[in-house]
Amino acid sequence: MKEKEKTIIEAAIKLFAAKGYASTSIQEIVTESGISKGAFYLYFKSKDALLVAILEYYFDRLQRNVAELEGADLPPREKFTRQLTALFMNIVEHKEFIIMQSREQAIPLNDSVRHLILKRHYNIQKFYREGLSSIYGHRIDAYLWDLAFMLEGLFQSYLKVLLFDSQNFKIDELVHFIMRRMDSIIEGITGEKPIVTEEKMEFLLKKTRAFFLNDKPDIKAVIGDMKKHVASMKDHEDLEVSLEVLEAEALKDSPRLPVIKGMLSNFKGIDSLEHYIYEVARSFDVKI
Repeated sequence: MKEKEKTIIEAAIKLFAAKGYASTSIQEIVTESGISKGAFYLYFKSKDALLVAILEYYFDRLQRNVAELEGADLPPREKFTRQLTALFMNIVEHKEFIIMQSREQAIPLNDSVRHLILKRHYNIQKFYREGLSSIYGHRIDAYLWDLAFMLEGLFQSYLKVLLFDSQNFKIDELVHFIMRRMDSIIEGITGEKPIVTEEKMEFLLKKTRAFFLNDKPDIKAVIGDMKKHVASMKDHEDLEVSLEVLEAEALKDSPRLPVIKGMLSNFKGIDSLEHYIYEVARSFDVKI
């Protein structure tokens, strides 16, 4: 991310937290950023596009906090406890923006925003399941989804408390308390029939995608947006060739799915293009 782009995002976060999304104008954002309107539109085509970038920026930051501890040489329980603590601390650090999101009724739920929220939910569920599995092992395999939902419930409930009163609570003590409650739940769950099985969850995930991500995206528009992003990257020539092949194949009456999948794989690992890759893959029902 370019420095000026980051400056605009941070200025917008500050203003959205103070005034709300709907009440903040682009003029106020550029004034706070110290740039011209023309410079703003070089990076973001609209305020809605800026909101998507802000959500990406914020979610990526949370994910980095967790990922930084992933490679640490620590016992599984200590590592997971530290990761939960880091999540709490980072969210509380940006609590004004989080509170604004929860009460703001005018935030546009376009396809990009819906996808980011859904992706964030999937990522956090995956984090909970992997963390719990690393601590408690195979004995909880059948209950992983149930336990992940219970942990999420505890996390979200106490997060609401911290957002409004973080001074009277110590986050590290809270996380250890939550983990002891998970110990108690796991001790009592043995022998129970799981409520949420893998089969049920697979069906639920399909319904969730259909609900949140309504119609399939306009592939030509999605690839057009990808081209704009790629044009500003270093070594963009090879990526542009892949995009040309992808577009030509995608617009055929009978596109070849292996070609679509192969071209999309060339963009794996490029964070700024991740949600575009997802949109194309979803449209053709291919896995990347």
